Parts: sequence; C-alpha cells; structure tokens
Amino acid sequence: MIVKIKDSVNIKRKKVKKGFSRFKDEFKSFFKEKGKVKKIKKWIIGLWKYCLKKNIFNVLLLALPFIIMDLATRIFGFDVSFYSLFKISPRLFSLSYIILMLGISLNIKNKYGKILYSGCFFIFFVLYLVQSVYYGTMHNYFSFSLMALAGEGSDYFLDALKNTNIFVYIIAIILITIYIFAMKKYPKKTSYNKKRIIKVSIVFIILHVLSKIFLGSANVELTWDTWKNPRNVYNNFNDSNKCFSISGFYEYTFRDFYINYLKGEEKKSDTENNFLSEVFSDQNDSYSKNKYTGKFKGKNVIFLQLEGIDDWILTKDIMPNTYKLLDNAINFKKHYSFYTGGGSTFNSEFMVNVGYTTPFTYPMNAYTLNKSDFPYSMANLMKQNDYGIKAFHMNTREYYSRGINYSNWGYDNYLGLKDLGEYTDSSYQLDRELVLNQTFYDEMFKNTGKFINYIISYSNHLPFDASKGVCNQLLKKDYEKKLADMEDDEQKEFLENLNYTEVDCIKRQAKETDDMIGLLLKGLKDNGLYNNTVIFLYGDHYLYTVSDKEILKEHGKDIDTNLINHTPLFIWSAGMKKEEVNKVTTPLNILPTFLNLMDVNYNEKWYLGKDVFAKDYKPIAIFPDMSWYDGTYYVEDGEVKNNKKINHDLLEEKNSYVDYLVKKNDLVLKYNYFKEITN
Repeated sequence: MIVKIKDSVNIKRKKVKKGFSRFKDEFKSFFKEKGKVKKIKKWIIGLWKYCLKKNIFNVLLLALPFIIMDLATRIFGFDVSFYSLFKISPRLFSLSYIILMLGISLNIKNKYGKILYSGCFFIFFVLYLVQSVYYGTMHNYFSFSLMALAGEGSDYFLDALKNTNIFVYIIAIILITIYIFAMKKYPKKTSYNKKRIIKVSIVFIILHVLSKIFLGSANVELTWDTWKNPRNVYNNFNDSNKCFSISGFYEYTFRDFYINYLKGEEKKSDTENNFLSEVFSDQNDSYSKNKYTGKFKGKNVIFLQLEGIDDWILTKDIMPNTYKLLDNAINFKKHYSFYTGGGSTFNSEFMVNVGYTTPFTYPMNAYTLNKSDFPYSMANLMKQNDYGIKAFHMNTREYYSRGINYSNWGYDNYLGLKDLGEYTDSSYQLDRELVLNQTFYDEMFKNTGKFINYIISYSNHLPFDASKGVCNQLLKKDYEKKLADMEDDEQKEFLENLNYTEVDCIKRQAKETDDMIGLLLKGLKDNGLYNNTVIFLYGDHYLYTVSDKEILKEHGKDIDTNLINHTPLFIWSAGMKKEEVNKVTTPLNILPTFLNLMDVNYNEKWYLGKDVFAKDYKPIAIFPDMSWYDGTYYVEDGEVKNNKKINHDLLEEKNSYVDYLVKKNDLVLKYNYFKEITN
C-alpha cells in the first residue's frame, strides 16, 4: 500500500515537472519568433503615449487616494467575514462614486473642479480616519446613528487614537502625499462640459444598478436567516459591519447618511401589525408562579451595575468584599452582557429597566428612546407597590440623557455627583464618592419607607494608565505621603518607576469599586438596613476597552466568539444560602426575574426576556450579529460552531425562536407599541 502511494506521488511530480518544462519552452519559443518583442515594445510605448496624451495617468493619480481609502477601510476590518473583499458589488459601488466625483470635477471650470475634488478628498479622508480608528477600538464600523454619542465618547478620543493600528496613520500620510502630488498634476485647463457630465452620471447610474443586481434578490418571506441574504442586509442597512462589507466605503457612507437623516418614518405593514397583535393578543395573562416567587417580597433593593467588572476580575484577591457576597448569593454562572447599538453601559441600564434592548435590525440608540412609552418599566411597576426609586452615578443628568430617561422610566430622581457642583477636581470619578458624599449617603440610606437604589459605578473605566485617569488618581492617594514633598516632575517619575501595567491598573481600579461595595454594606449596617435589603449585582459589559485583547485571552476569555461577553451576575441577601444557576442569562432576564422574586404581578408578554426560574424558561443569549448561545450550542451564521451535534429540526426551531425575539424587540421599539396598546 505504501509503495503504491509513493509511486502515485512520484508520477504526479513527474507530470508537474513535465508541465512546467513545456510552459518554459513555449515561453522561450514565443520570444524567439521574429518581431514579437518589437511588436510588444511598440504596443507598450503606444499605450504609454496615448495615456499621456489623454491625461489618463493624471486621472488615475486623482483616483488613487479614493481607491486606497476604500480598500484600506475594508482591510482594517479583515475579521468581518460576511462578504469577501473580492466580491464585485462593493467594488462596483466604489468605482461608480469615484467615476462620478472625478467626472464632475474634471468637467467643470478648473478652479471649481479643484475645490470640488479637494472637498471630496478631505471629507472622505476624515471619514477614513473615523472608520479606521472606531473599528480598531470597537470592532464595528462607525454609523451616523452614533453621532448623538459623540459627546459621551469625546473624553476617550485620545486613548482611541493612541491605541489605533500604526498602519492607519502610515496610510493617512501616504494619502496626503498623493493628494499634494495630484494637485500639482491637476489639469490646468478644464471647462464646463455638460455632455460629459451627463455621460458620467449615466455610467454612475448603470454601475450603481449593476452593483445592486450582483447582491442578488431579497427574500420575499422574512425568516430567521434573512440577515444572511446580502440584498436583505442592504435593504435593512442595520448591521454596520455587514453593510460596510457589501457596500464599500462610499456607498456605505451615503446610504448610512440617508437612512439616518433623510429617510422618512415608516408605517407598520400588515405583516408587522399582525405579528404584534398576535404577540400581545391577551393583555390579561399573568406570569406562572414558582418556588422563588416572593422570595424577596417587601425587601429594599439595590441594583449594582458595575462598570467594566469582567468575570476574571471578580476574585478573592482583587475584589474581596464583592467576592465574599457570593457565600450568600444566587450566582448565575452563564450570564452574558451583550449590547446592541452604541453606549454599552447605558444599553445595560435600558435592558434592566424596561426589558428590551437597542434594536437589532435598524439604527437607534437606547437613550434616544426617551419619548417612548414604557408603562411596564421596573420603576413604574414598583412605584405602584409603594417603593421610592432613585438612580446614582458620577456623571451628569445630560450624559446619555439620563435625567430625561430615568424620569421617563418612572424614577423619582436621578443623582449625578458632577451635578452637585461640589468637586473642584476629578475625584467624583472614584466610586467611593458614591457612598462617602453626604448628599448621596443621605439619599441612599435615610429613606422613609421601602426603597430601590440603582447604583452605576465608574472607576473601572479606561484609560488604564498610571499617568492619567482613575488609575493615576488612585496611585496618588496610595502614595500620598511619599508624594507630598515632591515636585510635579518628581511625582511623575516616581509613578512611572512603579511600572504599573494595563492589567495592574485594571486590578487597582476594580479594587476601588470593591471598596465602594464595602462602604455600601457598612452603610446598610449602620442604618439598620442590612438584613432587609437584597442586592442585584452585575457587570455592564466585558472589558472590551483593553488595548490588547490577548490580555483577555490570558485570563480565560473566549476572544474568538461572542462568548467573550460572559460577565458576573448574582443576587445577594444576608443569610441566604449559596446557590448556583447554570442556565444562560442576559440582562433581559433580570427584570422579569426580579418581578417574580418580589411577587409583583406582571404579564410575561410585556418583556423580551423571561423569569429564569420559570418552568418553561428557554435559555438563550442573542448577540448583535444574530449569533446565539443556549448553554449547549453556539450558533453563528446559522451553523453550530462549538463542535456540538444538533438535530436539524431543533436547530431550525431555535433559529425561529431567535427570529421571533428579534422581531418582537425591534417592532415594539420602532412603533412605540406600548403607547398604542395602553391608550
């Protein structure tokens, strides 16, 4: 058998050698024929002269920056595997826009042509930088729907620039260089030529139409795998990564702008209306009670949403106060704090408070829904049960429009440390101030009657750098006595010599959050509230803000799939027995689970998630790209990716369930459906 294999391999090798030799002989014989070389040289020289005469090289030079920007933005997003870089549609889209821009610029008067060309270049040059930097930080392409978040992200802009791939800046320098050279070579005499502009416009339209044709046809029936169809992705234009892949740089920019600013409001179709009517057909349904119903009825409640507290950070060494709470807690071992849209921290607040998430299938930020009706929000229901409800954070009421949103959800008050006007430095960023500040302390612990406090921490936020931010503040406090007699330069040198790494800062900043939790527990004890309070504690998102994802991998995170979103969630109450729940959960499950534990009557259909302790609970975590995980199967692109075998019918059933949840979520928010059914 082995001899036969060797013989077969040798035969194949001989065939390859023979084929290569034949090609070499034919190549040599071609150039030996009289006149062939001369004819080729003459053809090349003729083509060169023709290109020079017709200014084709100059036109190509003018087009080159736009070609590079299109290819570079796609290459920097190489890990978006939805649509190949070599597919024809995105290339035709980009070609059509380049032809249009150059065709108009070169067929109007020279002065105006230069202005138009330069304007197009600098607009797209800025967008090239925005897309490249944003993708490098968030692993998502930028959308105009995120413009409302610009103020919220400005504080971390410099850190994003610092951590951006160096090739982004190298290409930026190359682009500027080519632009300067192209301006020198720009045709000196151009005039208005209406006929050419019309021809260029016709070519643009033809290429644009062809680009859409090559995307294929949209699905007539909207099924769970609709998102896999490129034409459906283009029509919906909701997933920035997929949309960029199928459209290219220029079509993505113009269509994204149109969708967000120019497209009119849509009315419910008959299909959508029928779907929603069926979902909410019976408004009198109640939830199914179980052995956990009313477990915490009548108790005070604290929701502790912890900024950047990832699963690998919650350890006995890093966060001893928090870790100790697990001895008297229900610990949800498979919790995933995914987020859709922008503003991951606020998206967690939105899910916990109203039971829905930012839309999957169209662009919208959670905090822009502040005019929508949420009569069944956590606060609105608990106020009916005689609870006073307040939110506490370090930032202002304007940040994420929290003041408006929390009021819209039914809160009595939203308090921000910055709004107090008491801080002359940045110490309000330290989580300890959430409890040490006298105003906050009184609002938290000096209540008359039952209360719910929603506390949002901040300290474990980027930058994780010893020279600035929270880490710098904490190190200065840690070494306050040593630094007291030092000049600024000496202090800087001392802190640099501590050699604090990014991970060291993460741990130190997480300890600050843990210290705040210690102060919170002390406050409960000092005010006689310890034994009658329950705490829901969870991380808002995994630590995606680290500059190097390998750090996460080293600490046991699955960085290759959406399972990277695994975060802590547990419910603590004094004297409660330790318990572990191994069902998959997300922030969408927190509100219905909370209502059951508090024995508050509600309709299961009001929310997207379900009480974790319900007998018919279906564990599922749906991620923004429509991949999902149910604790056994991780499904991406409609296929199981974690080497688990699944029955085809079961897979279809689960995919359909995911489709149902996504439709329900997005249509309820899109049409403010609760206003319609409660009026």
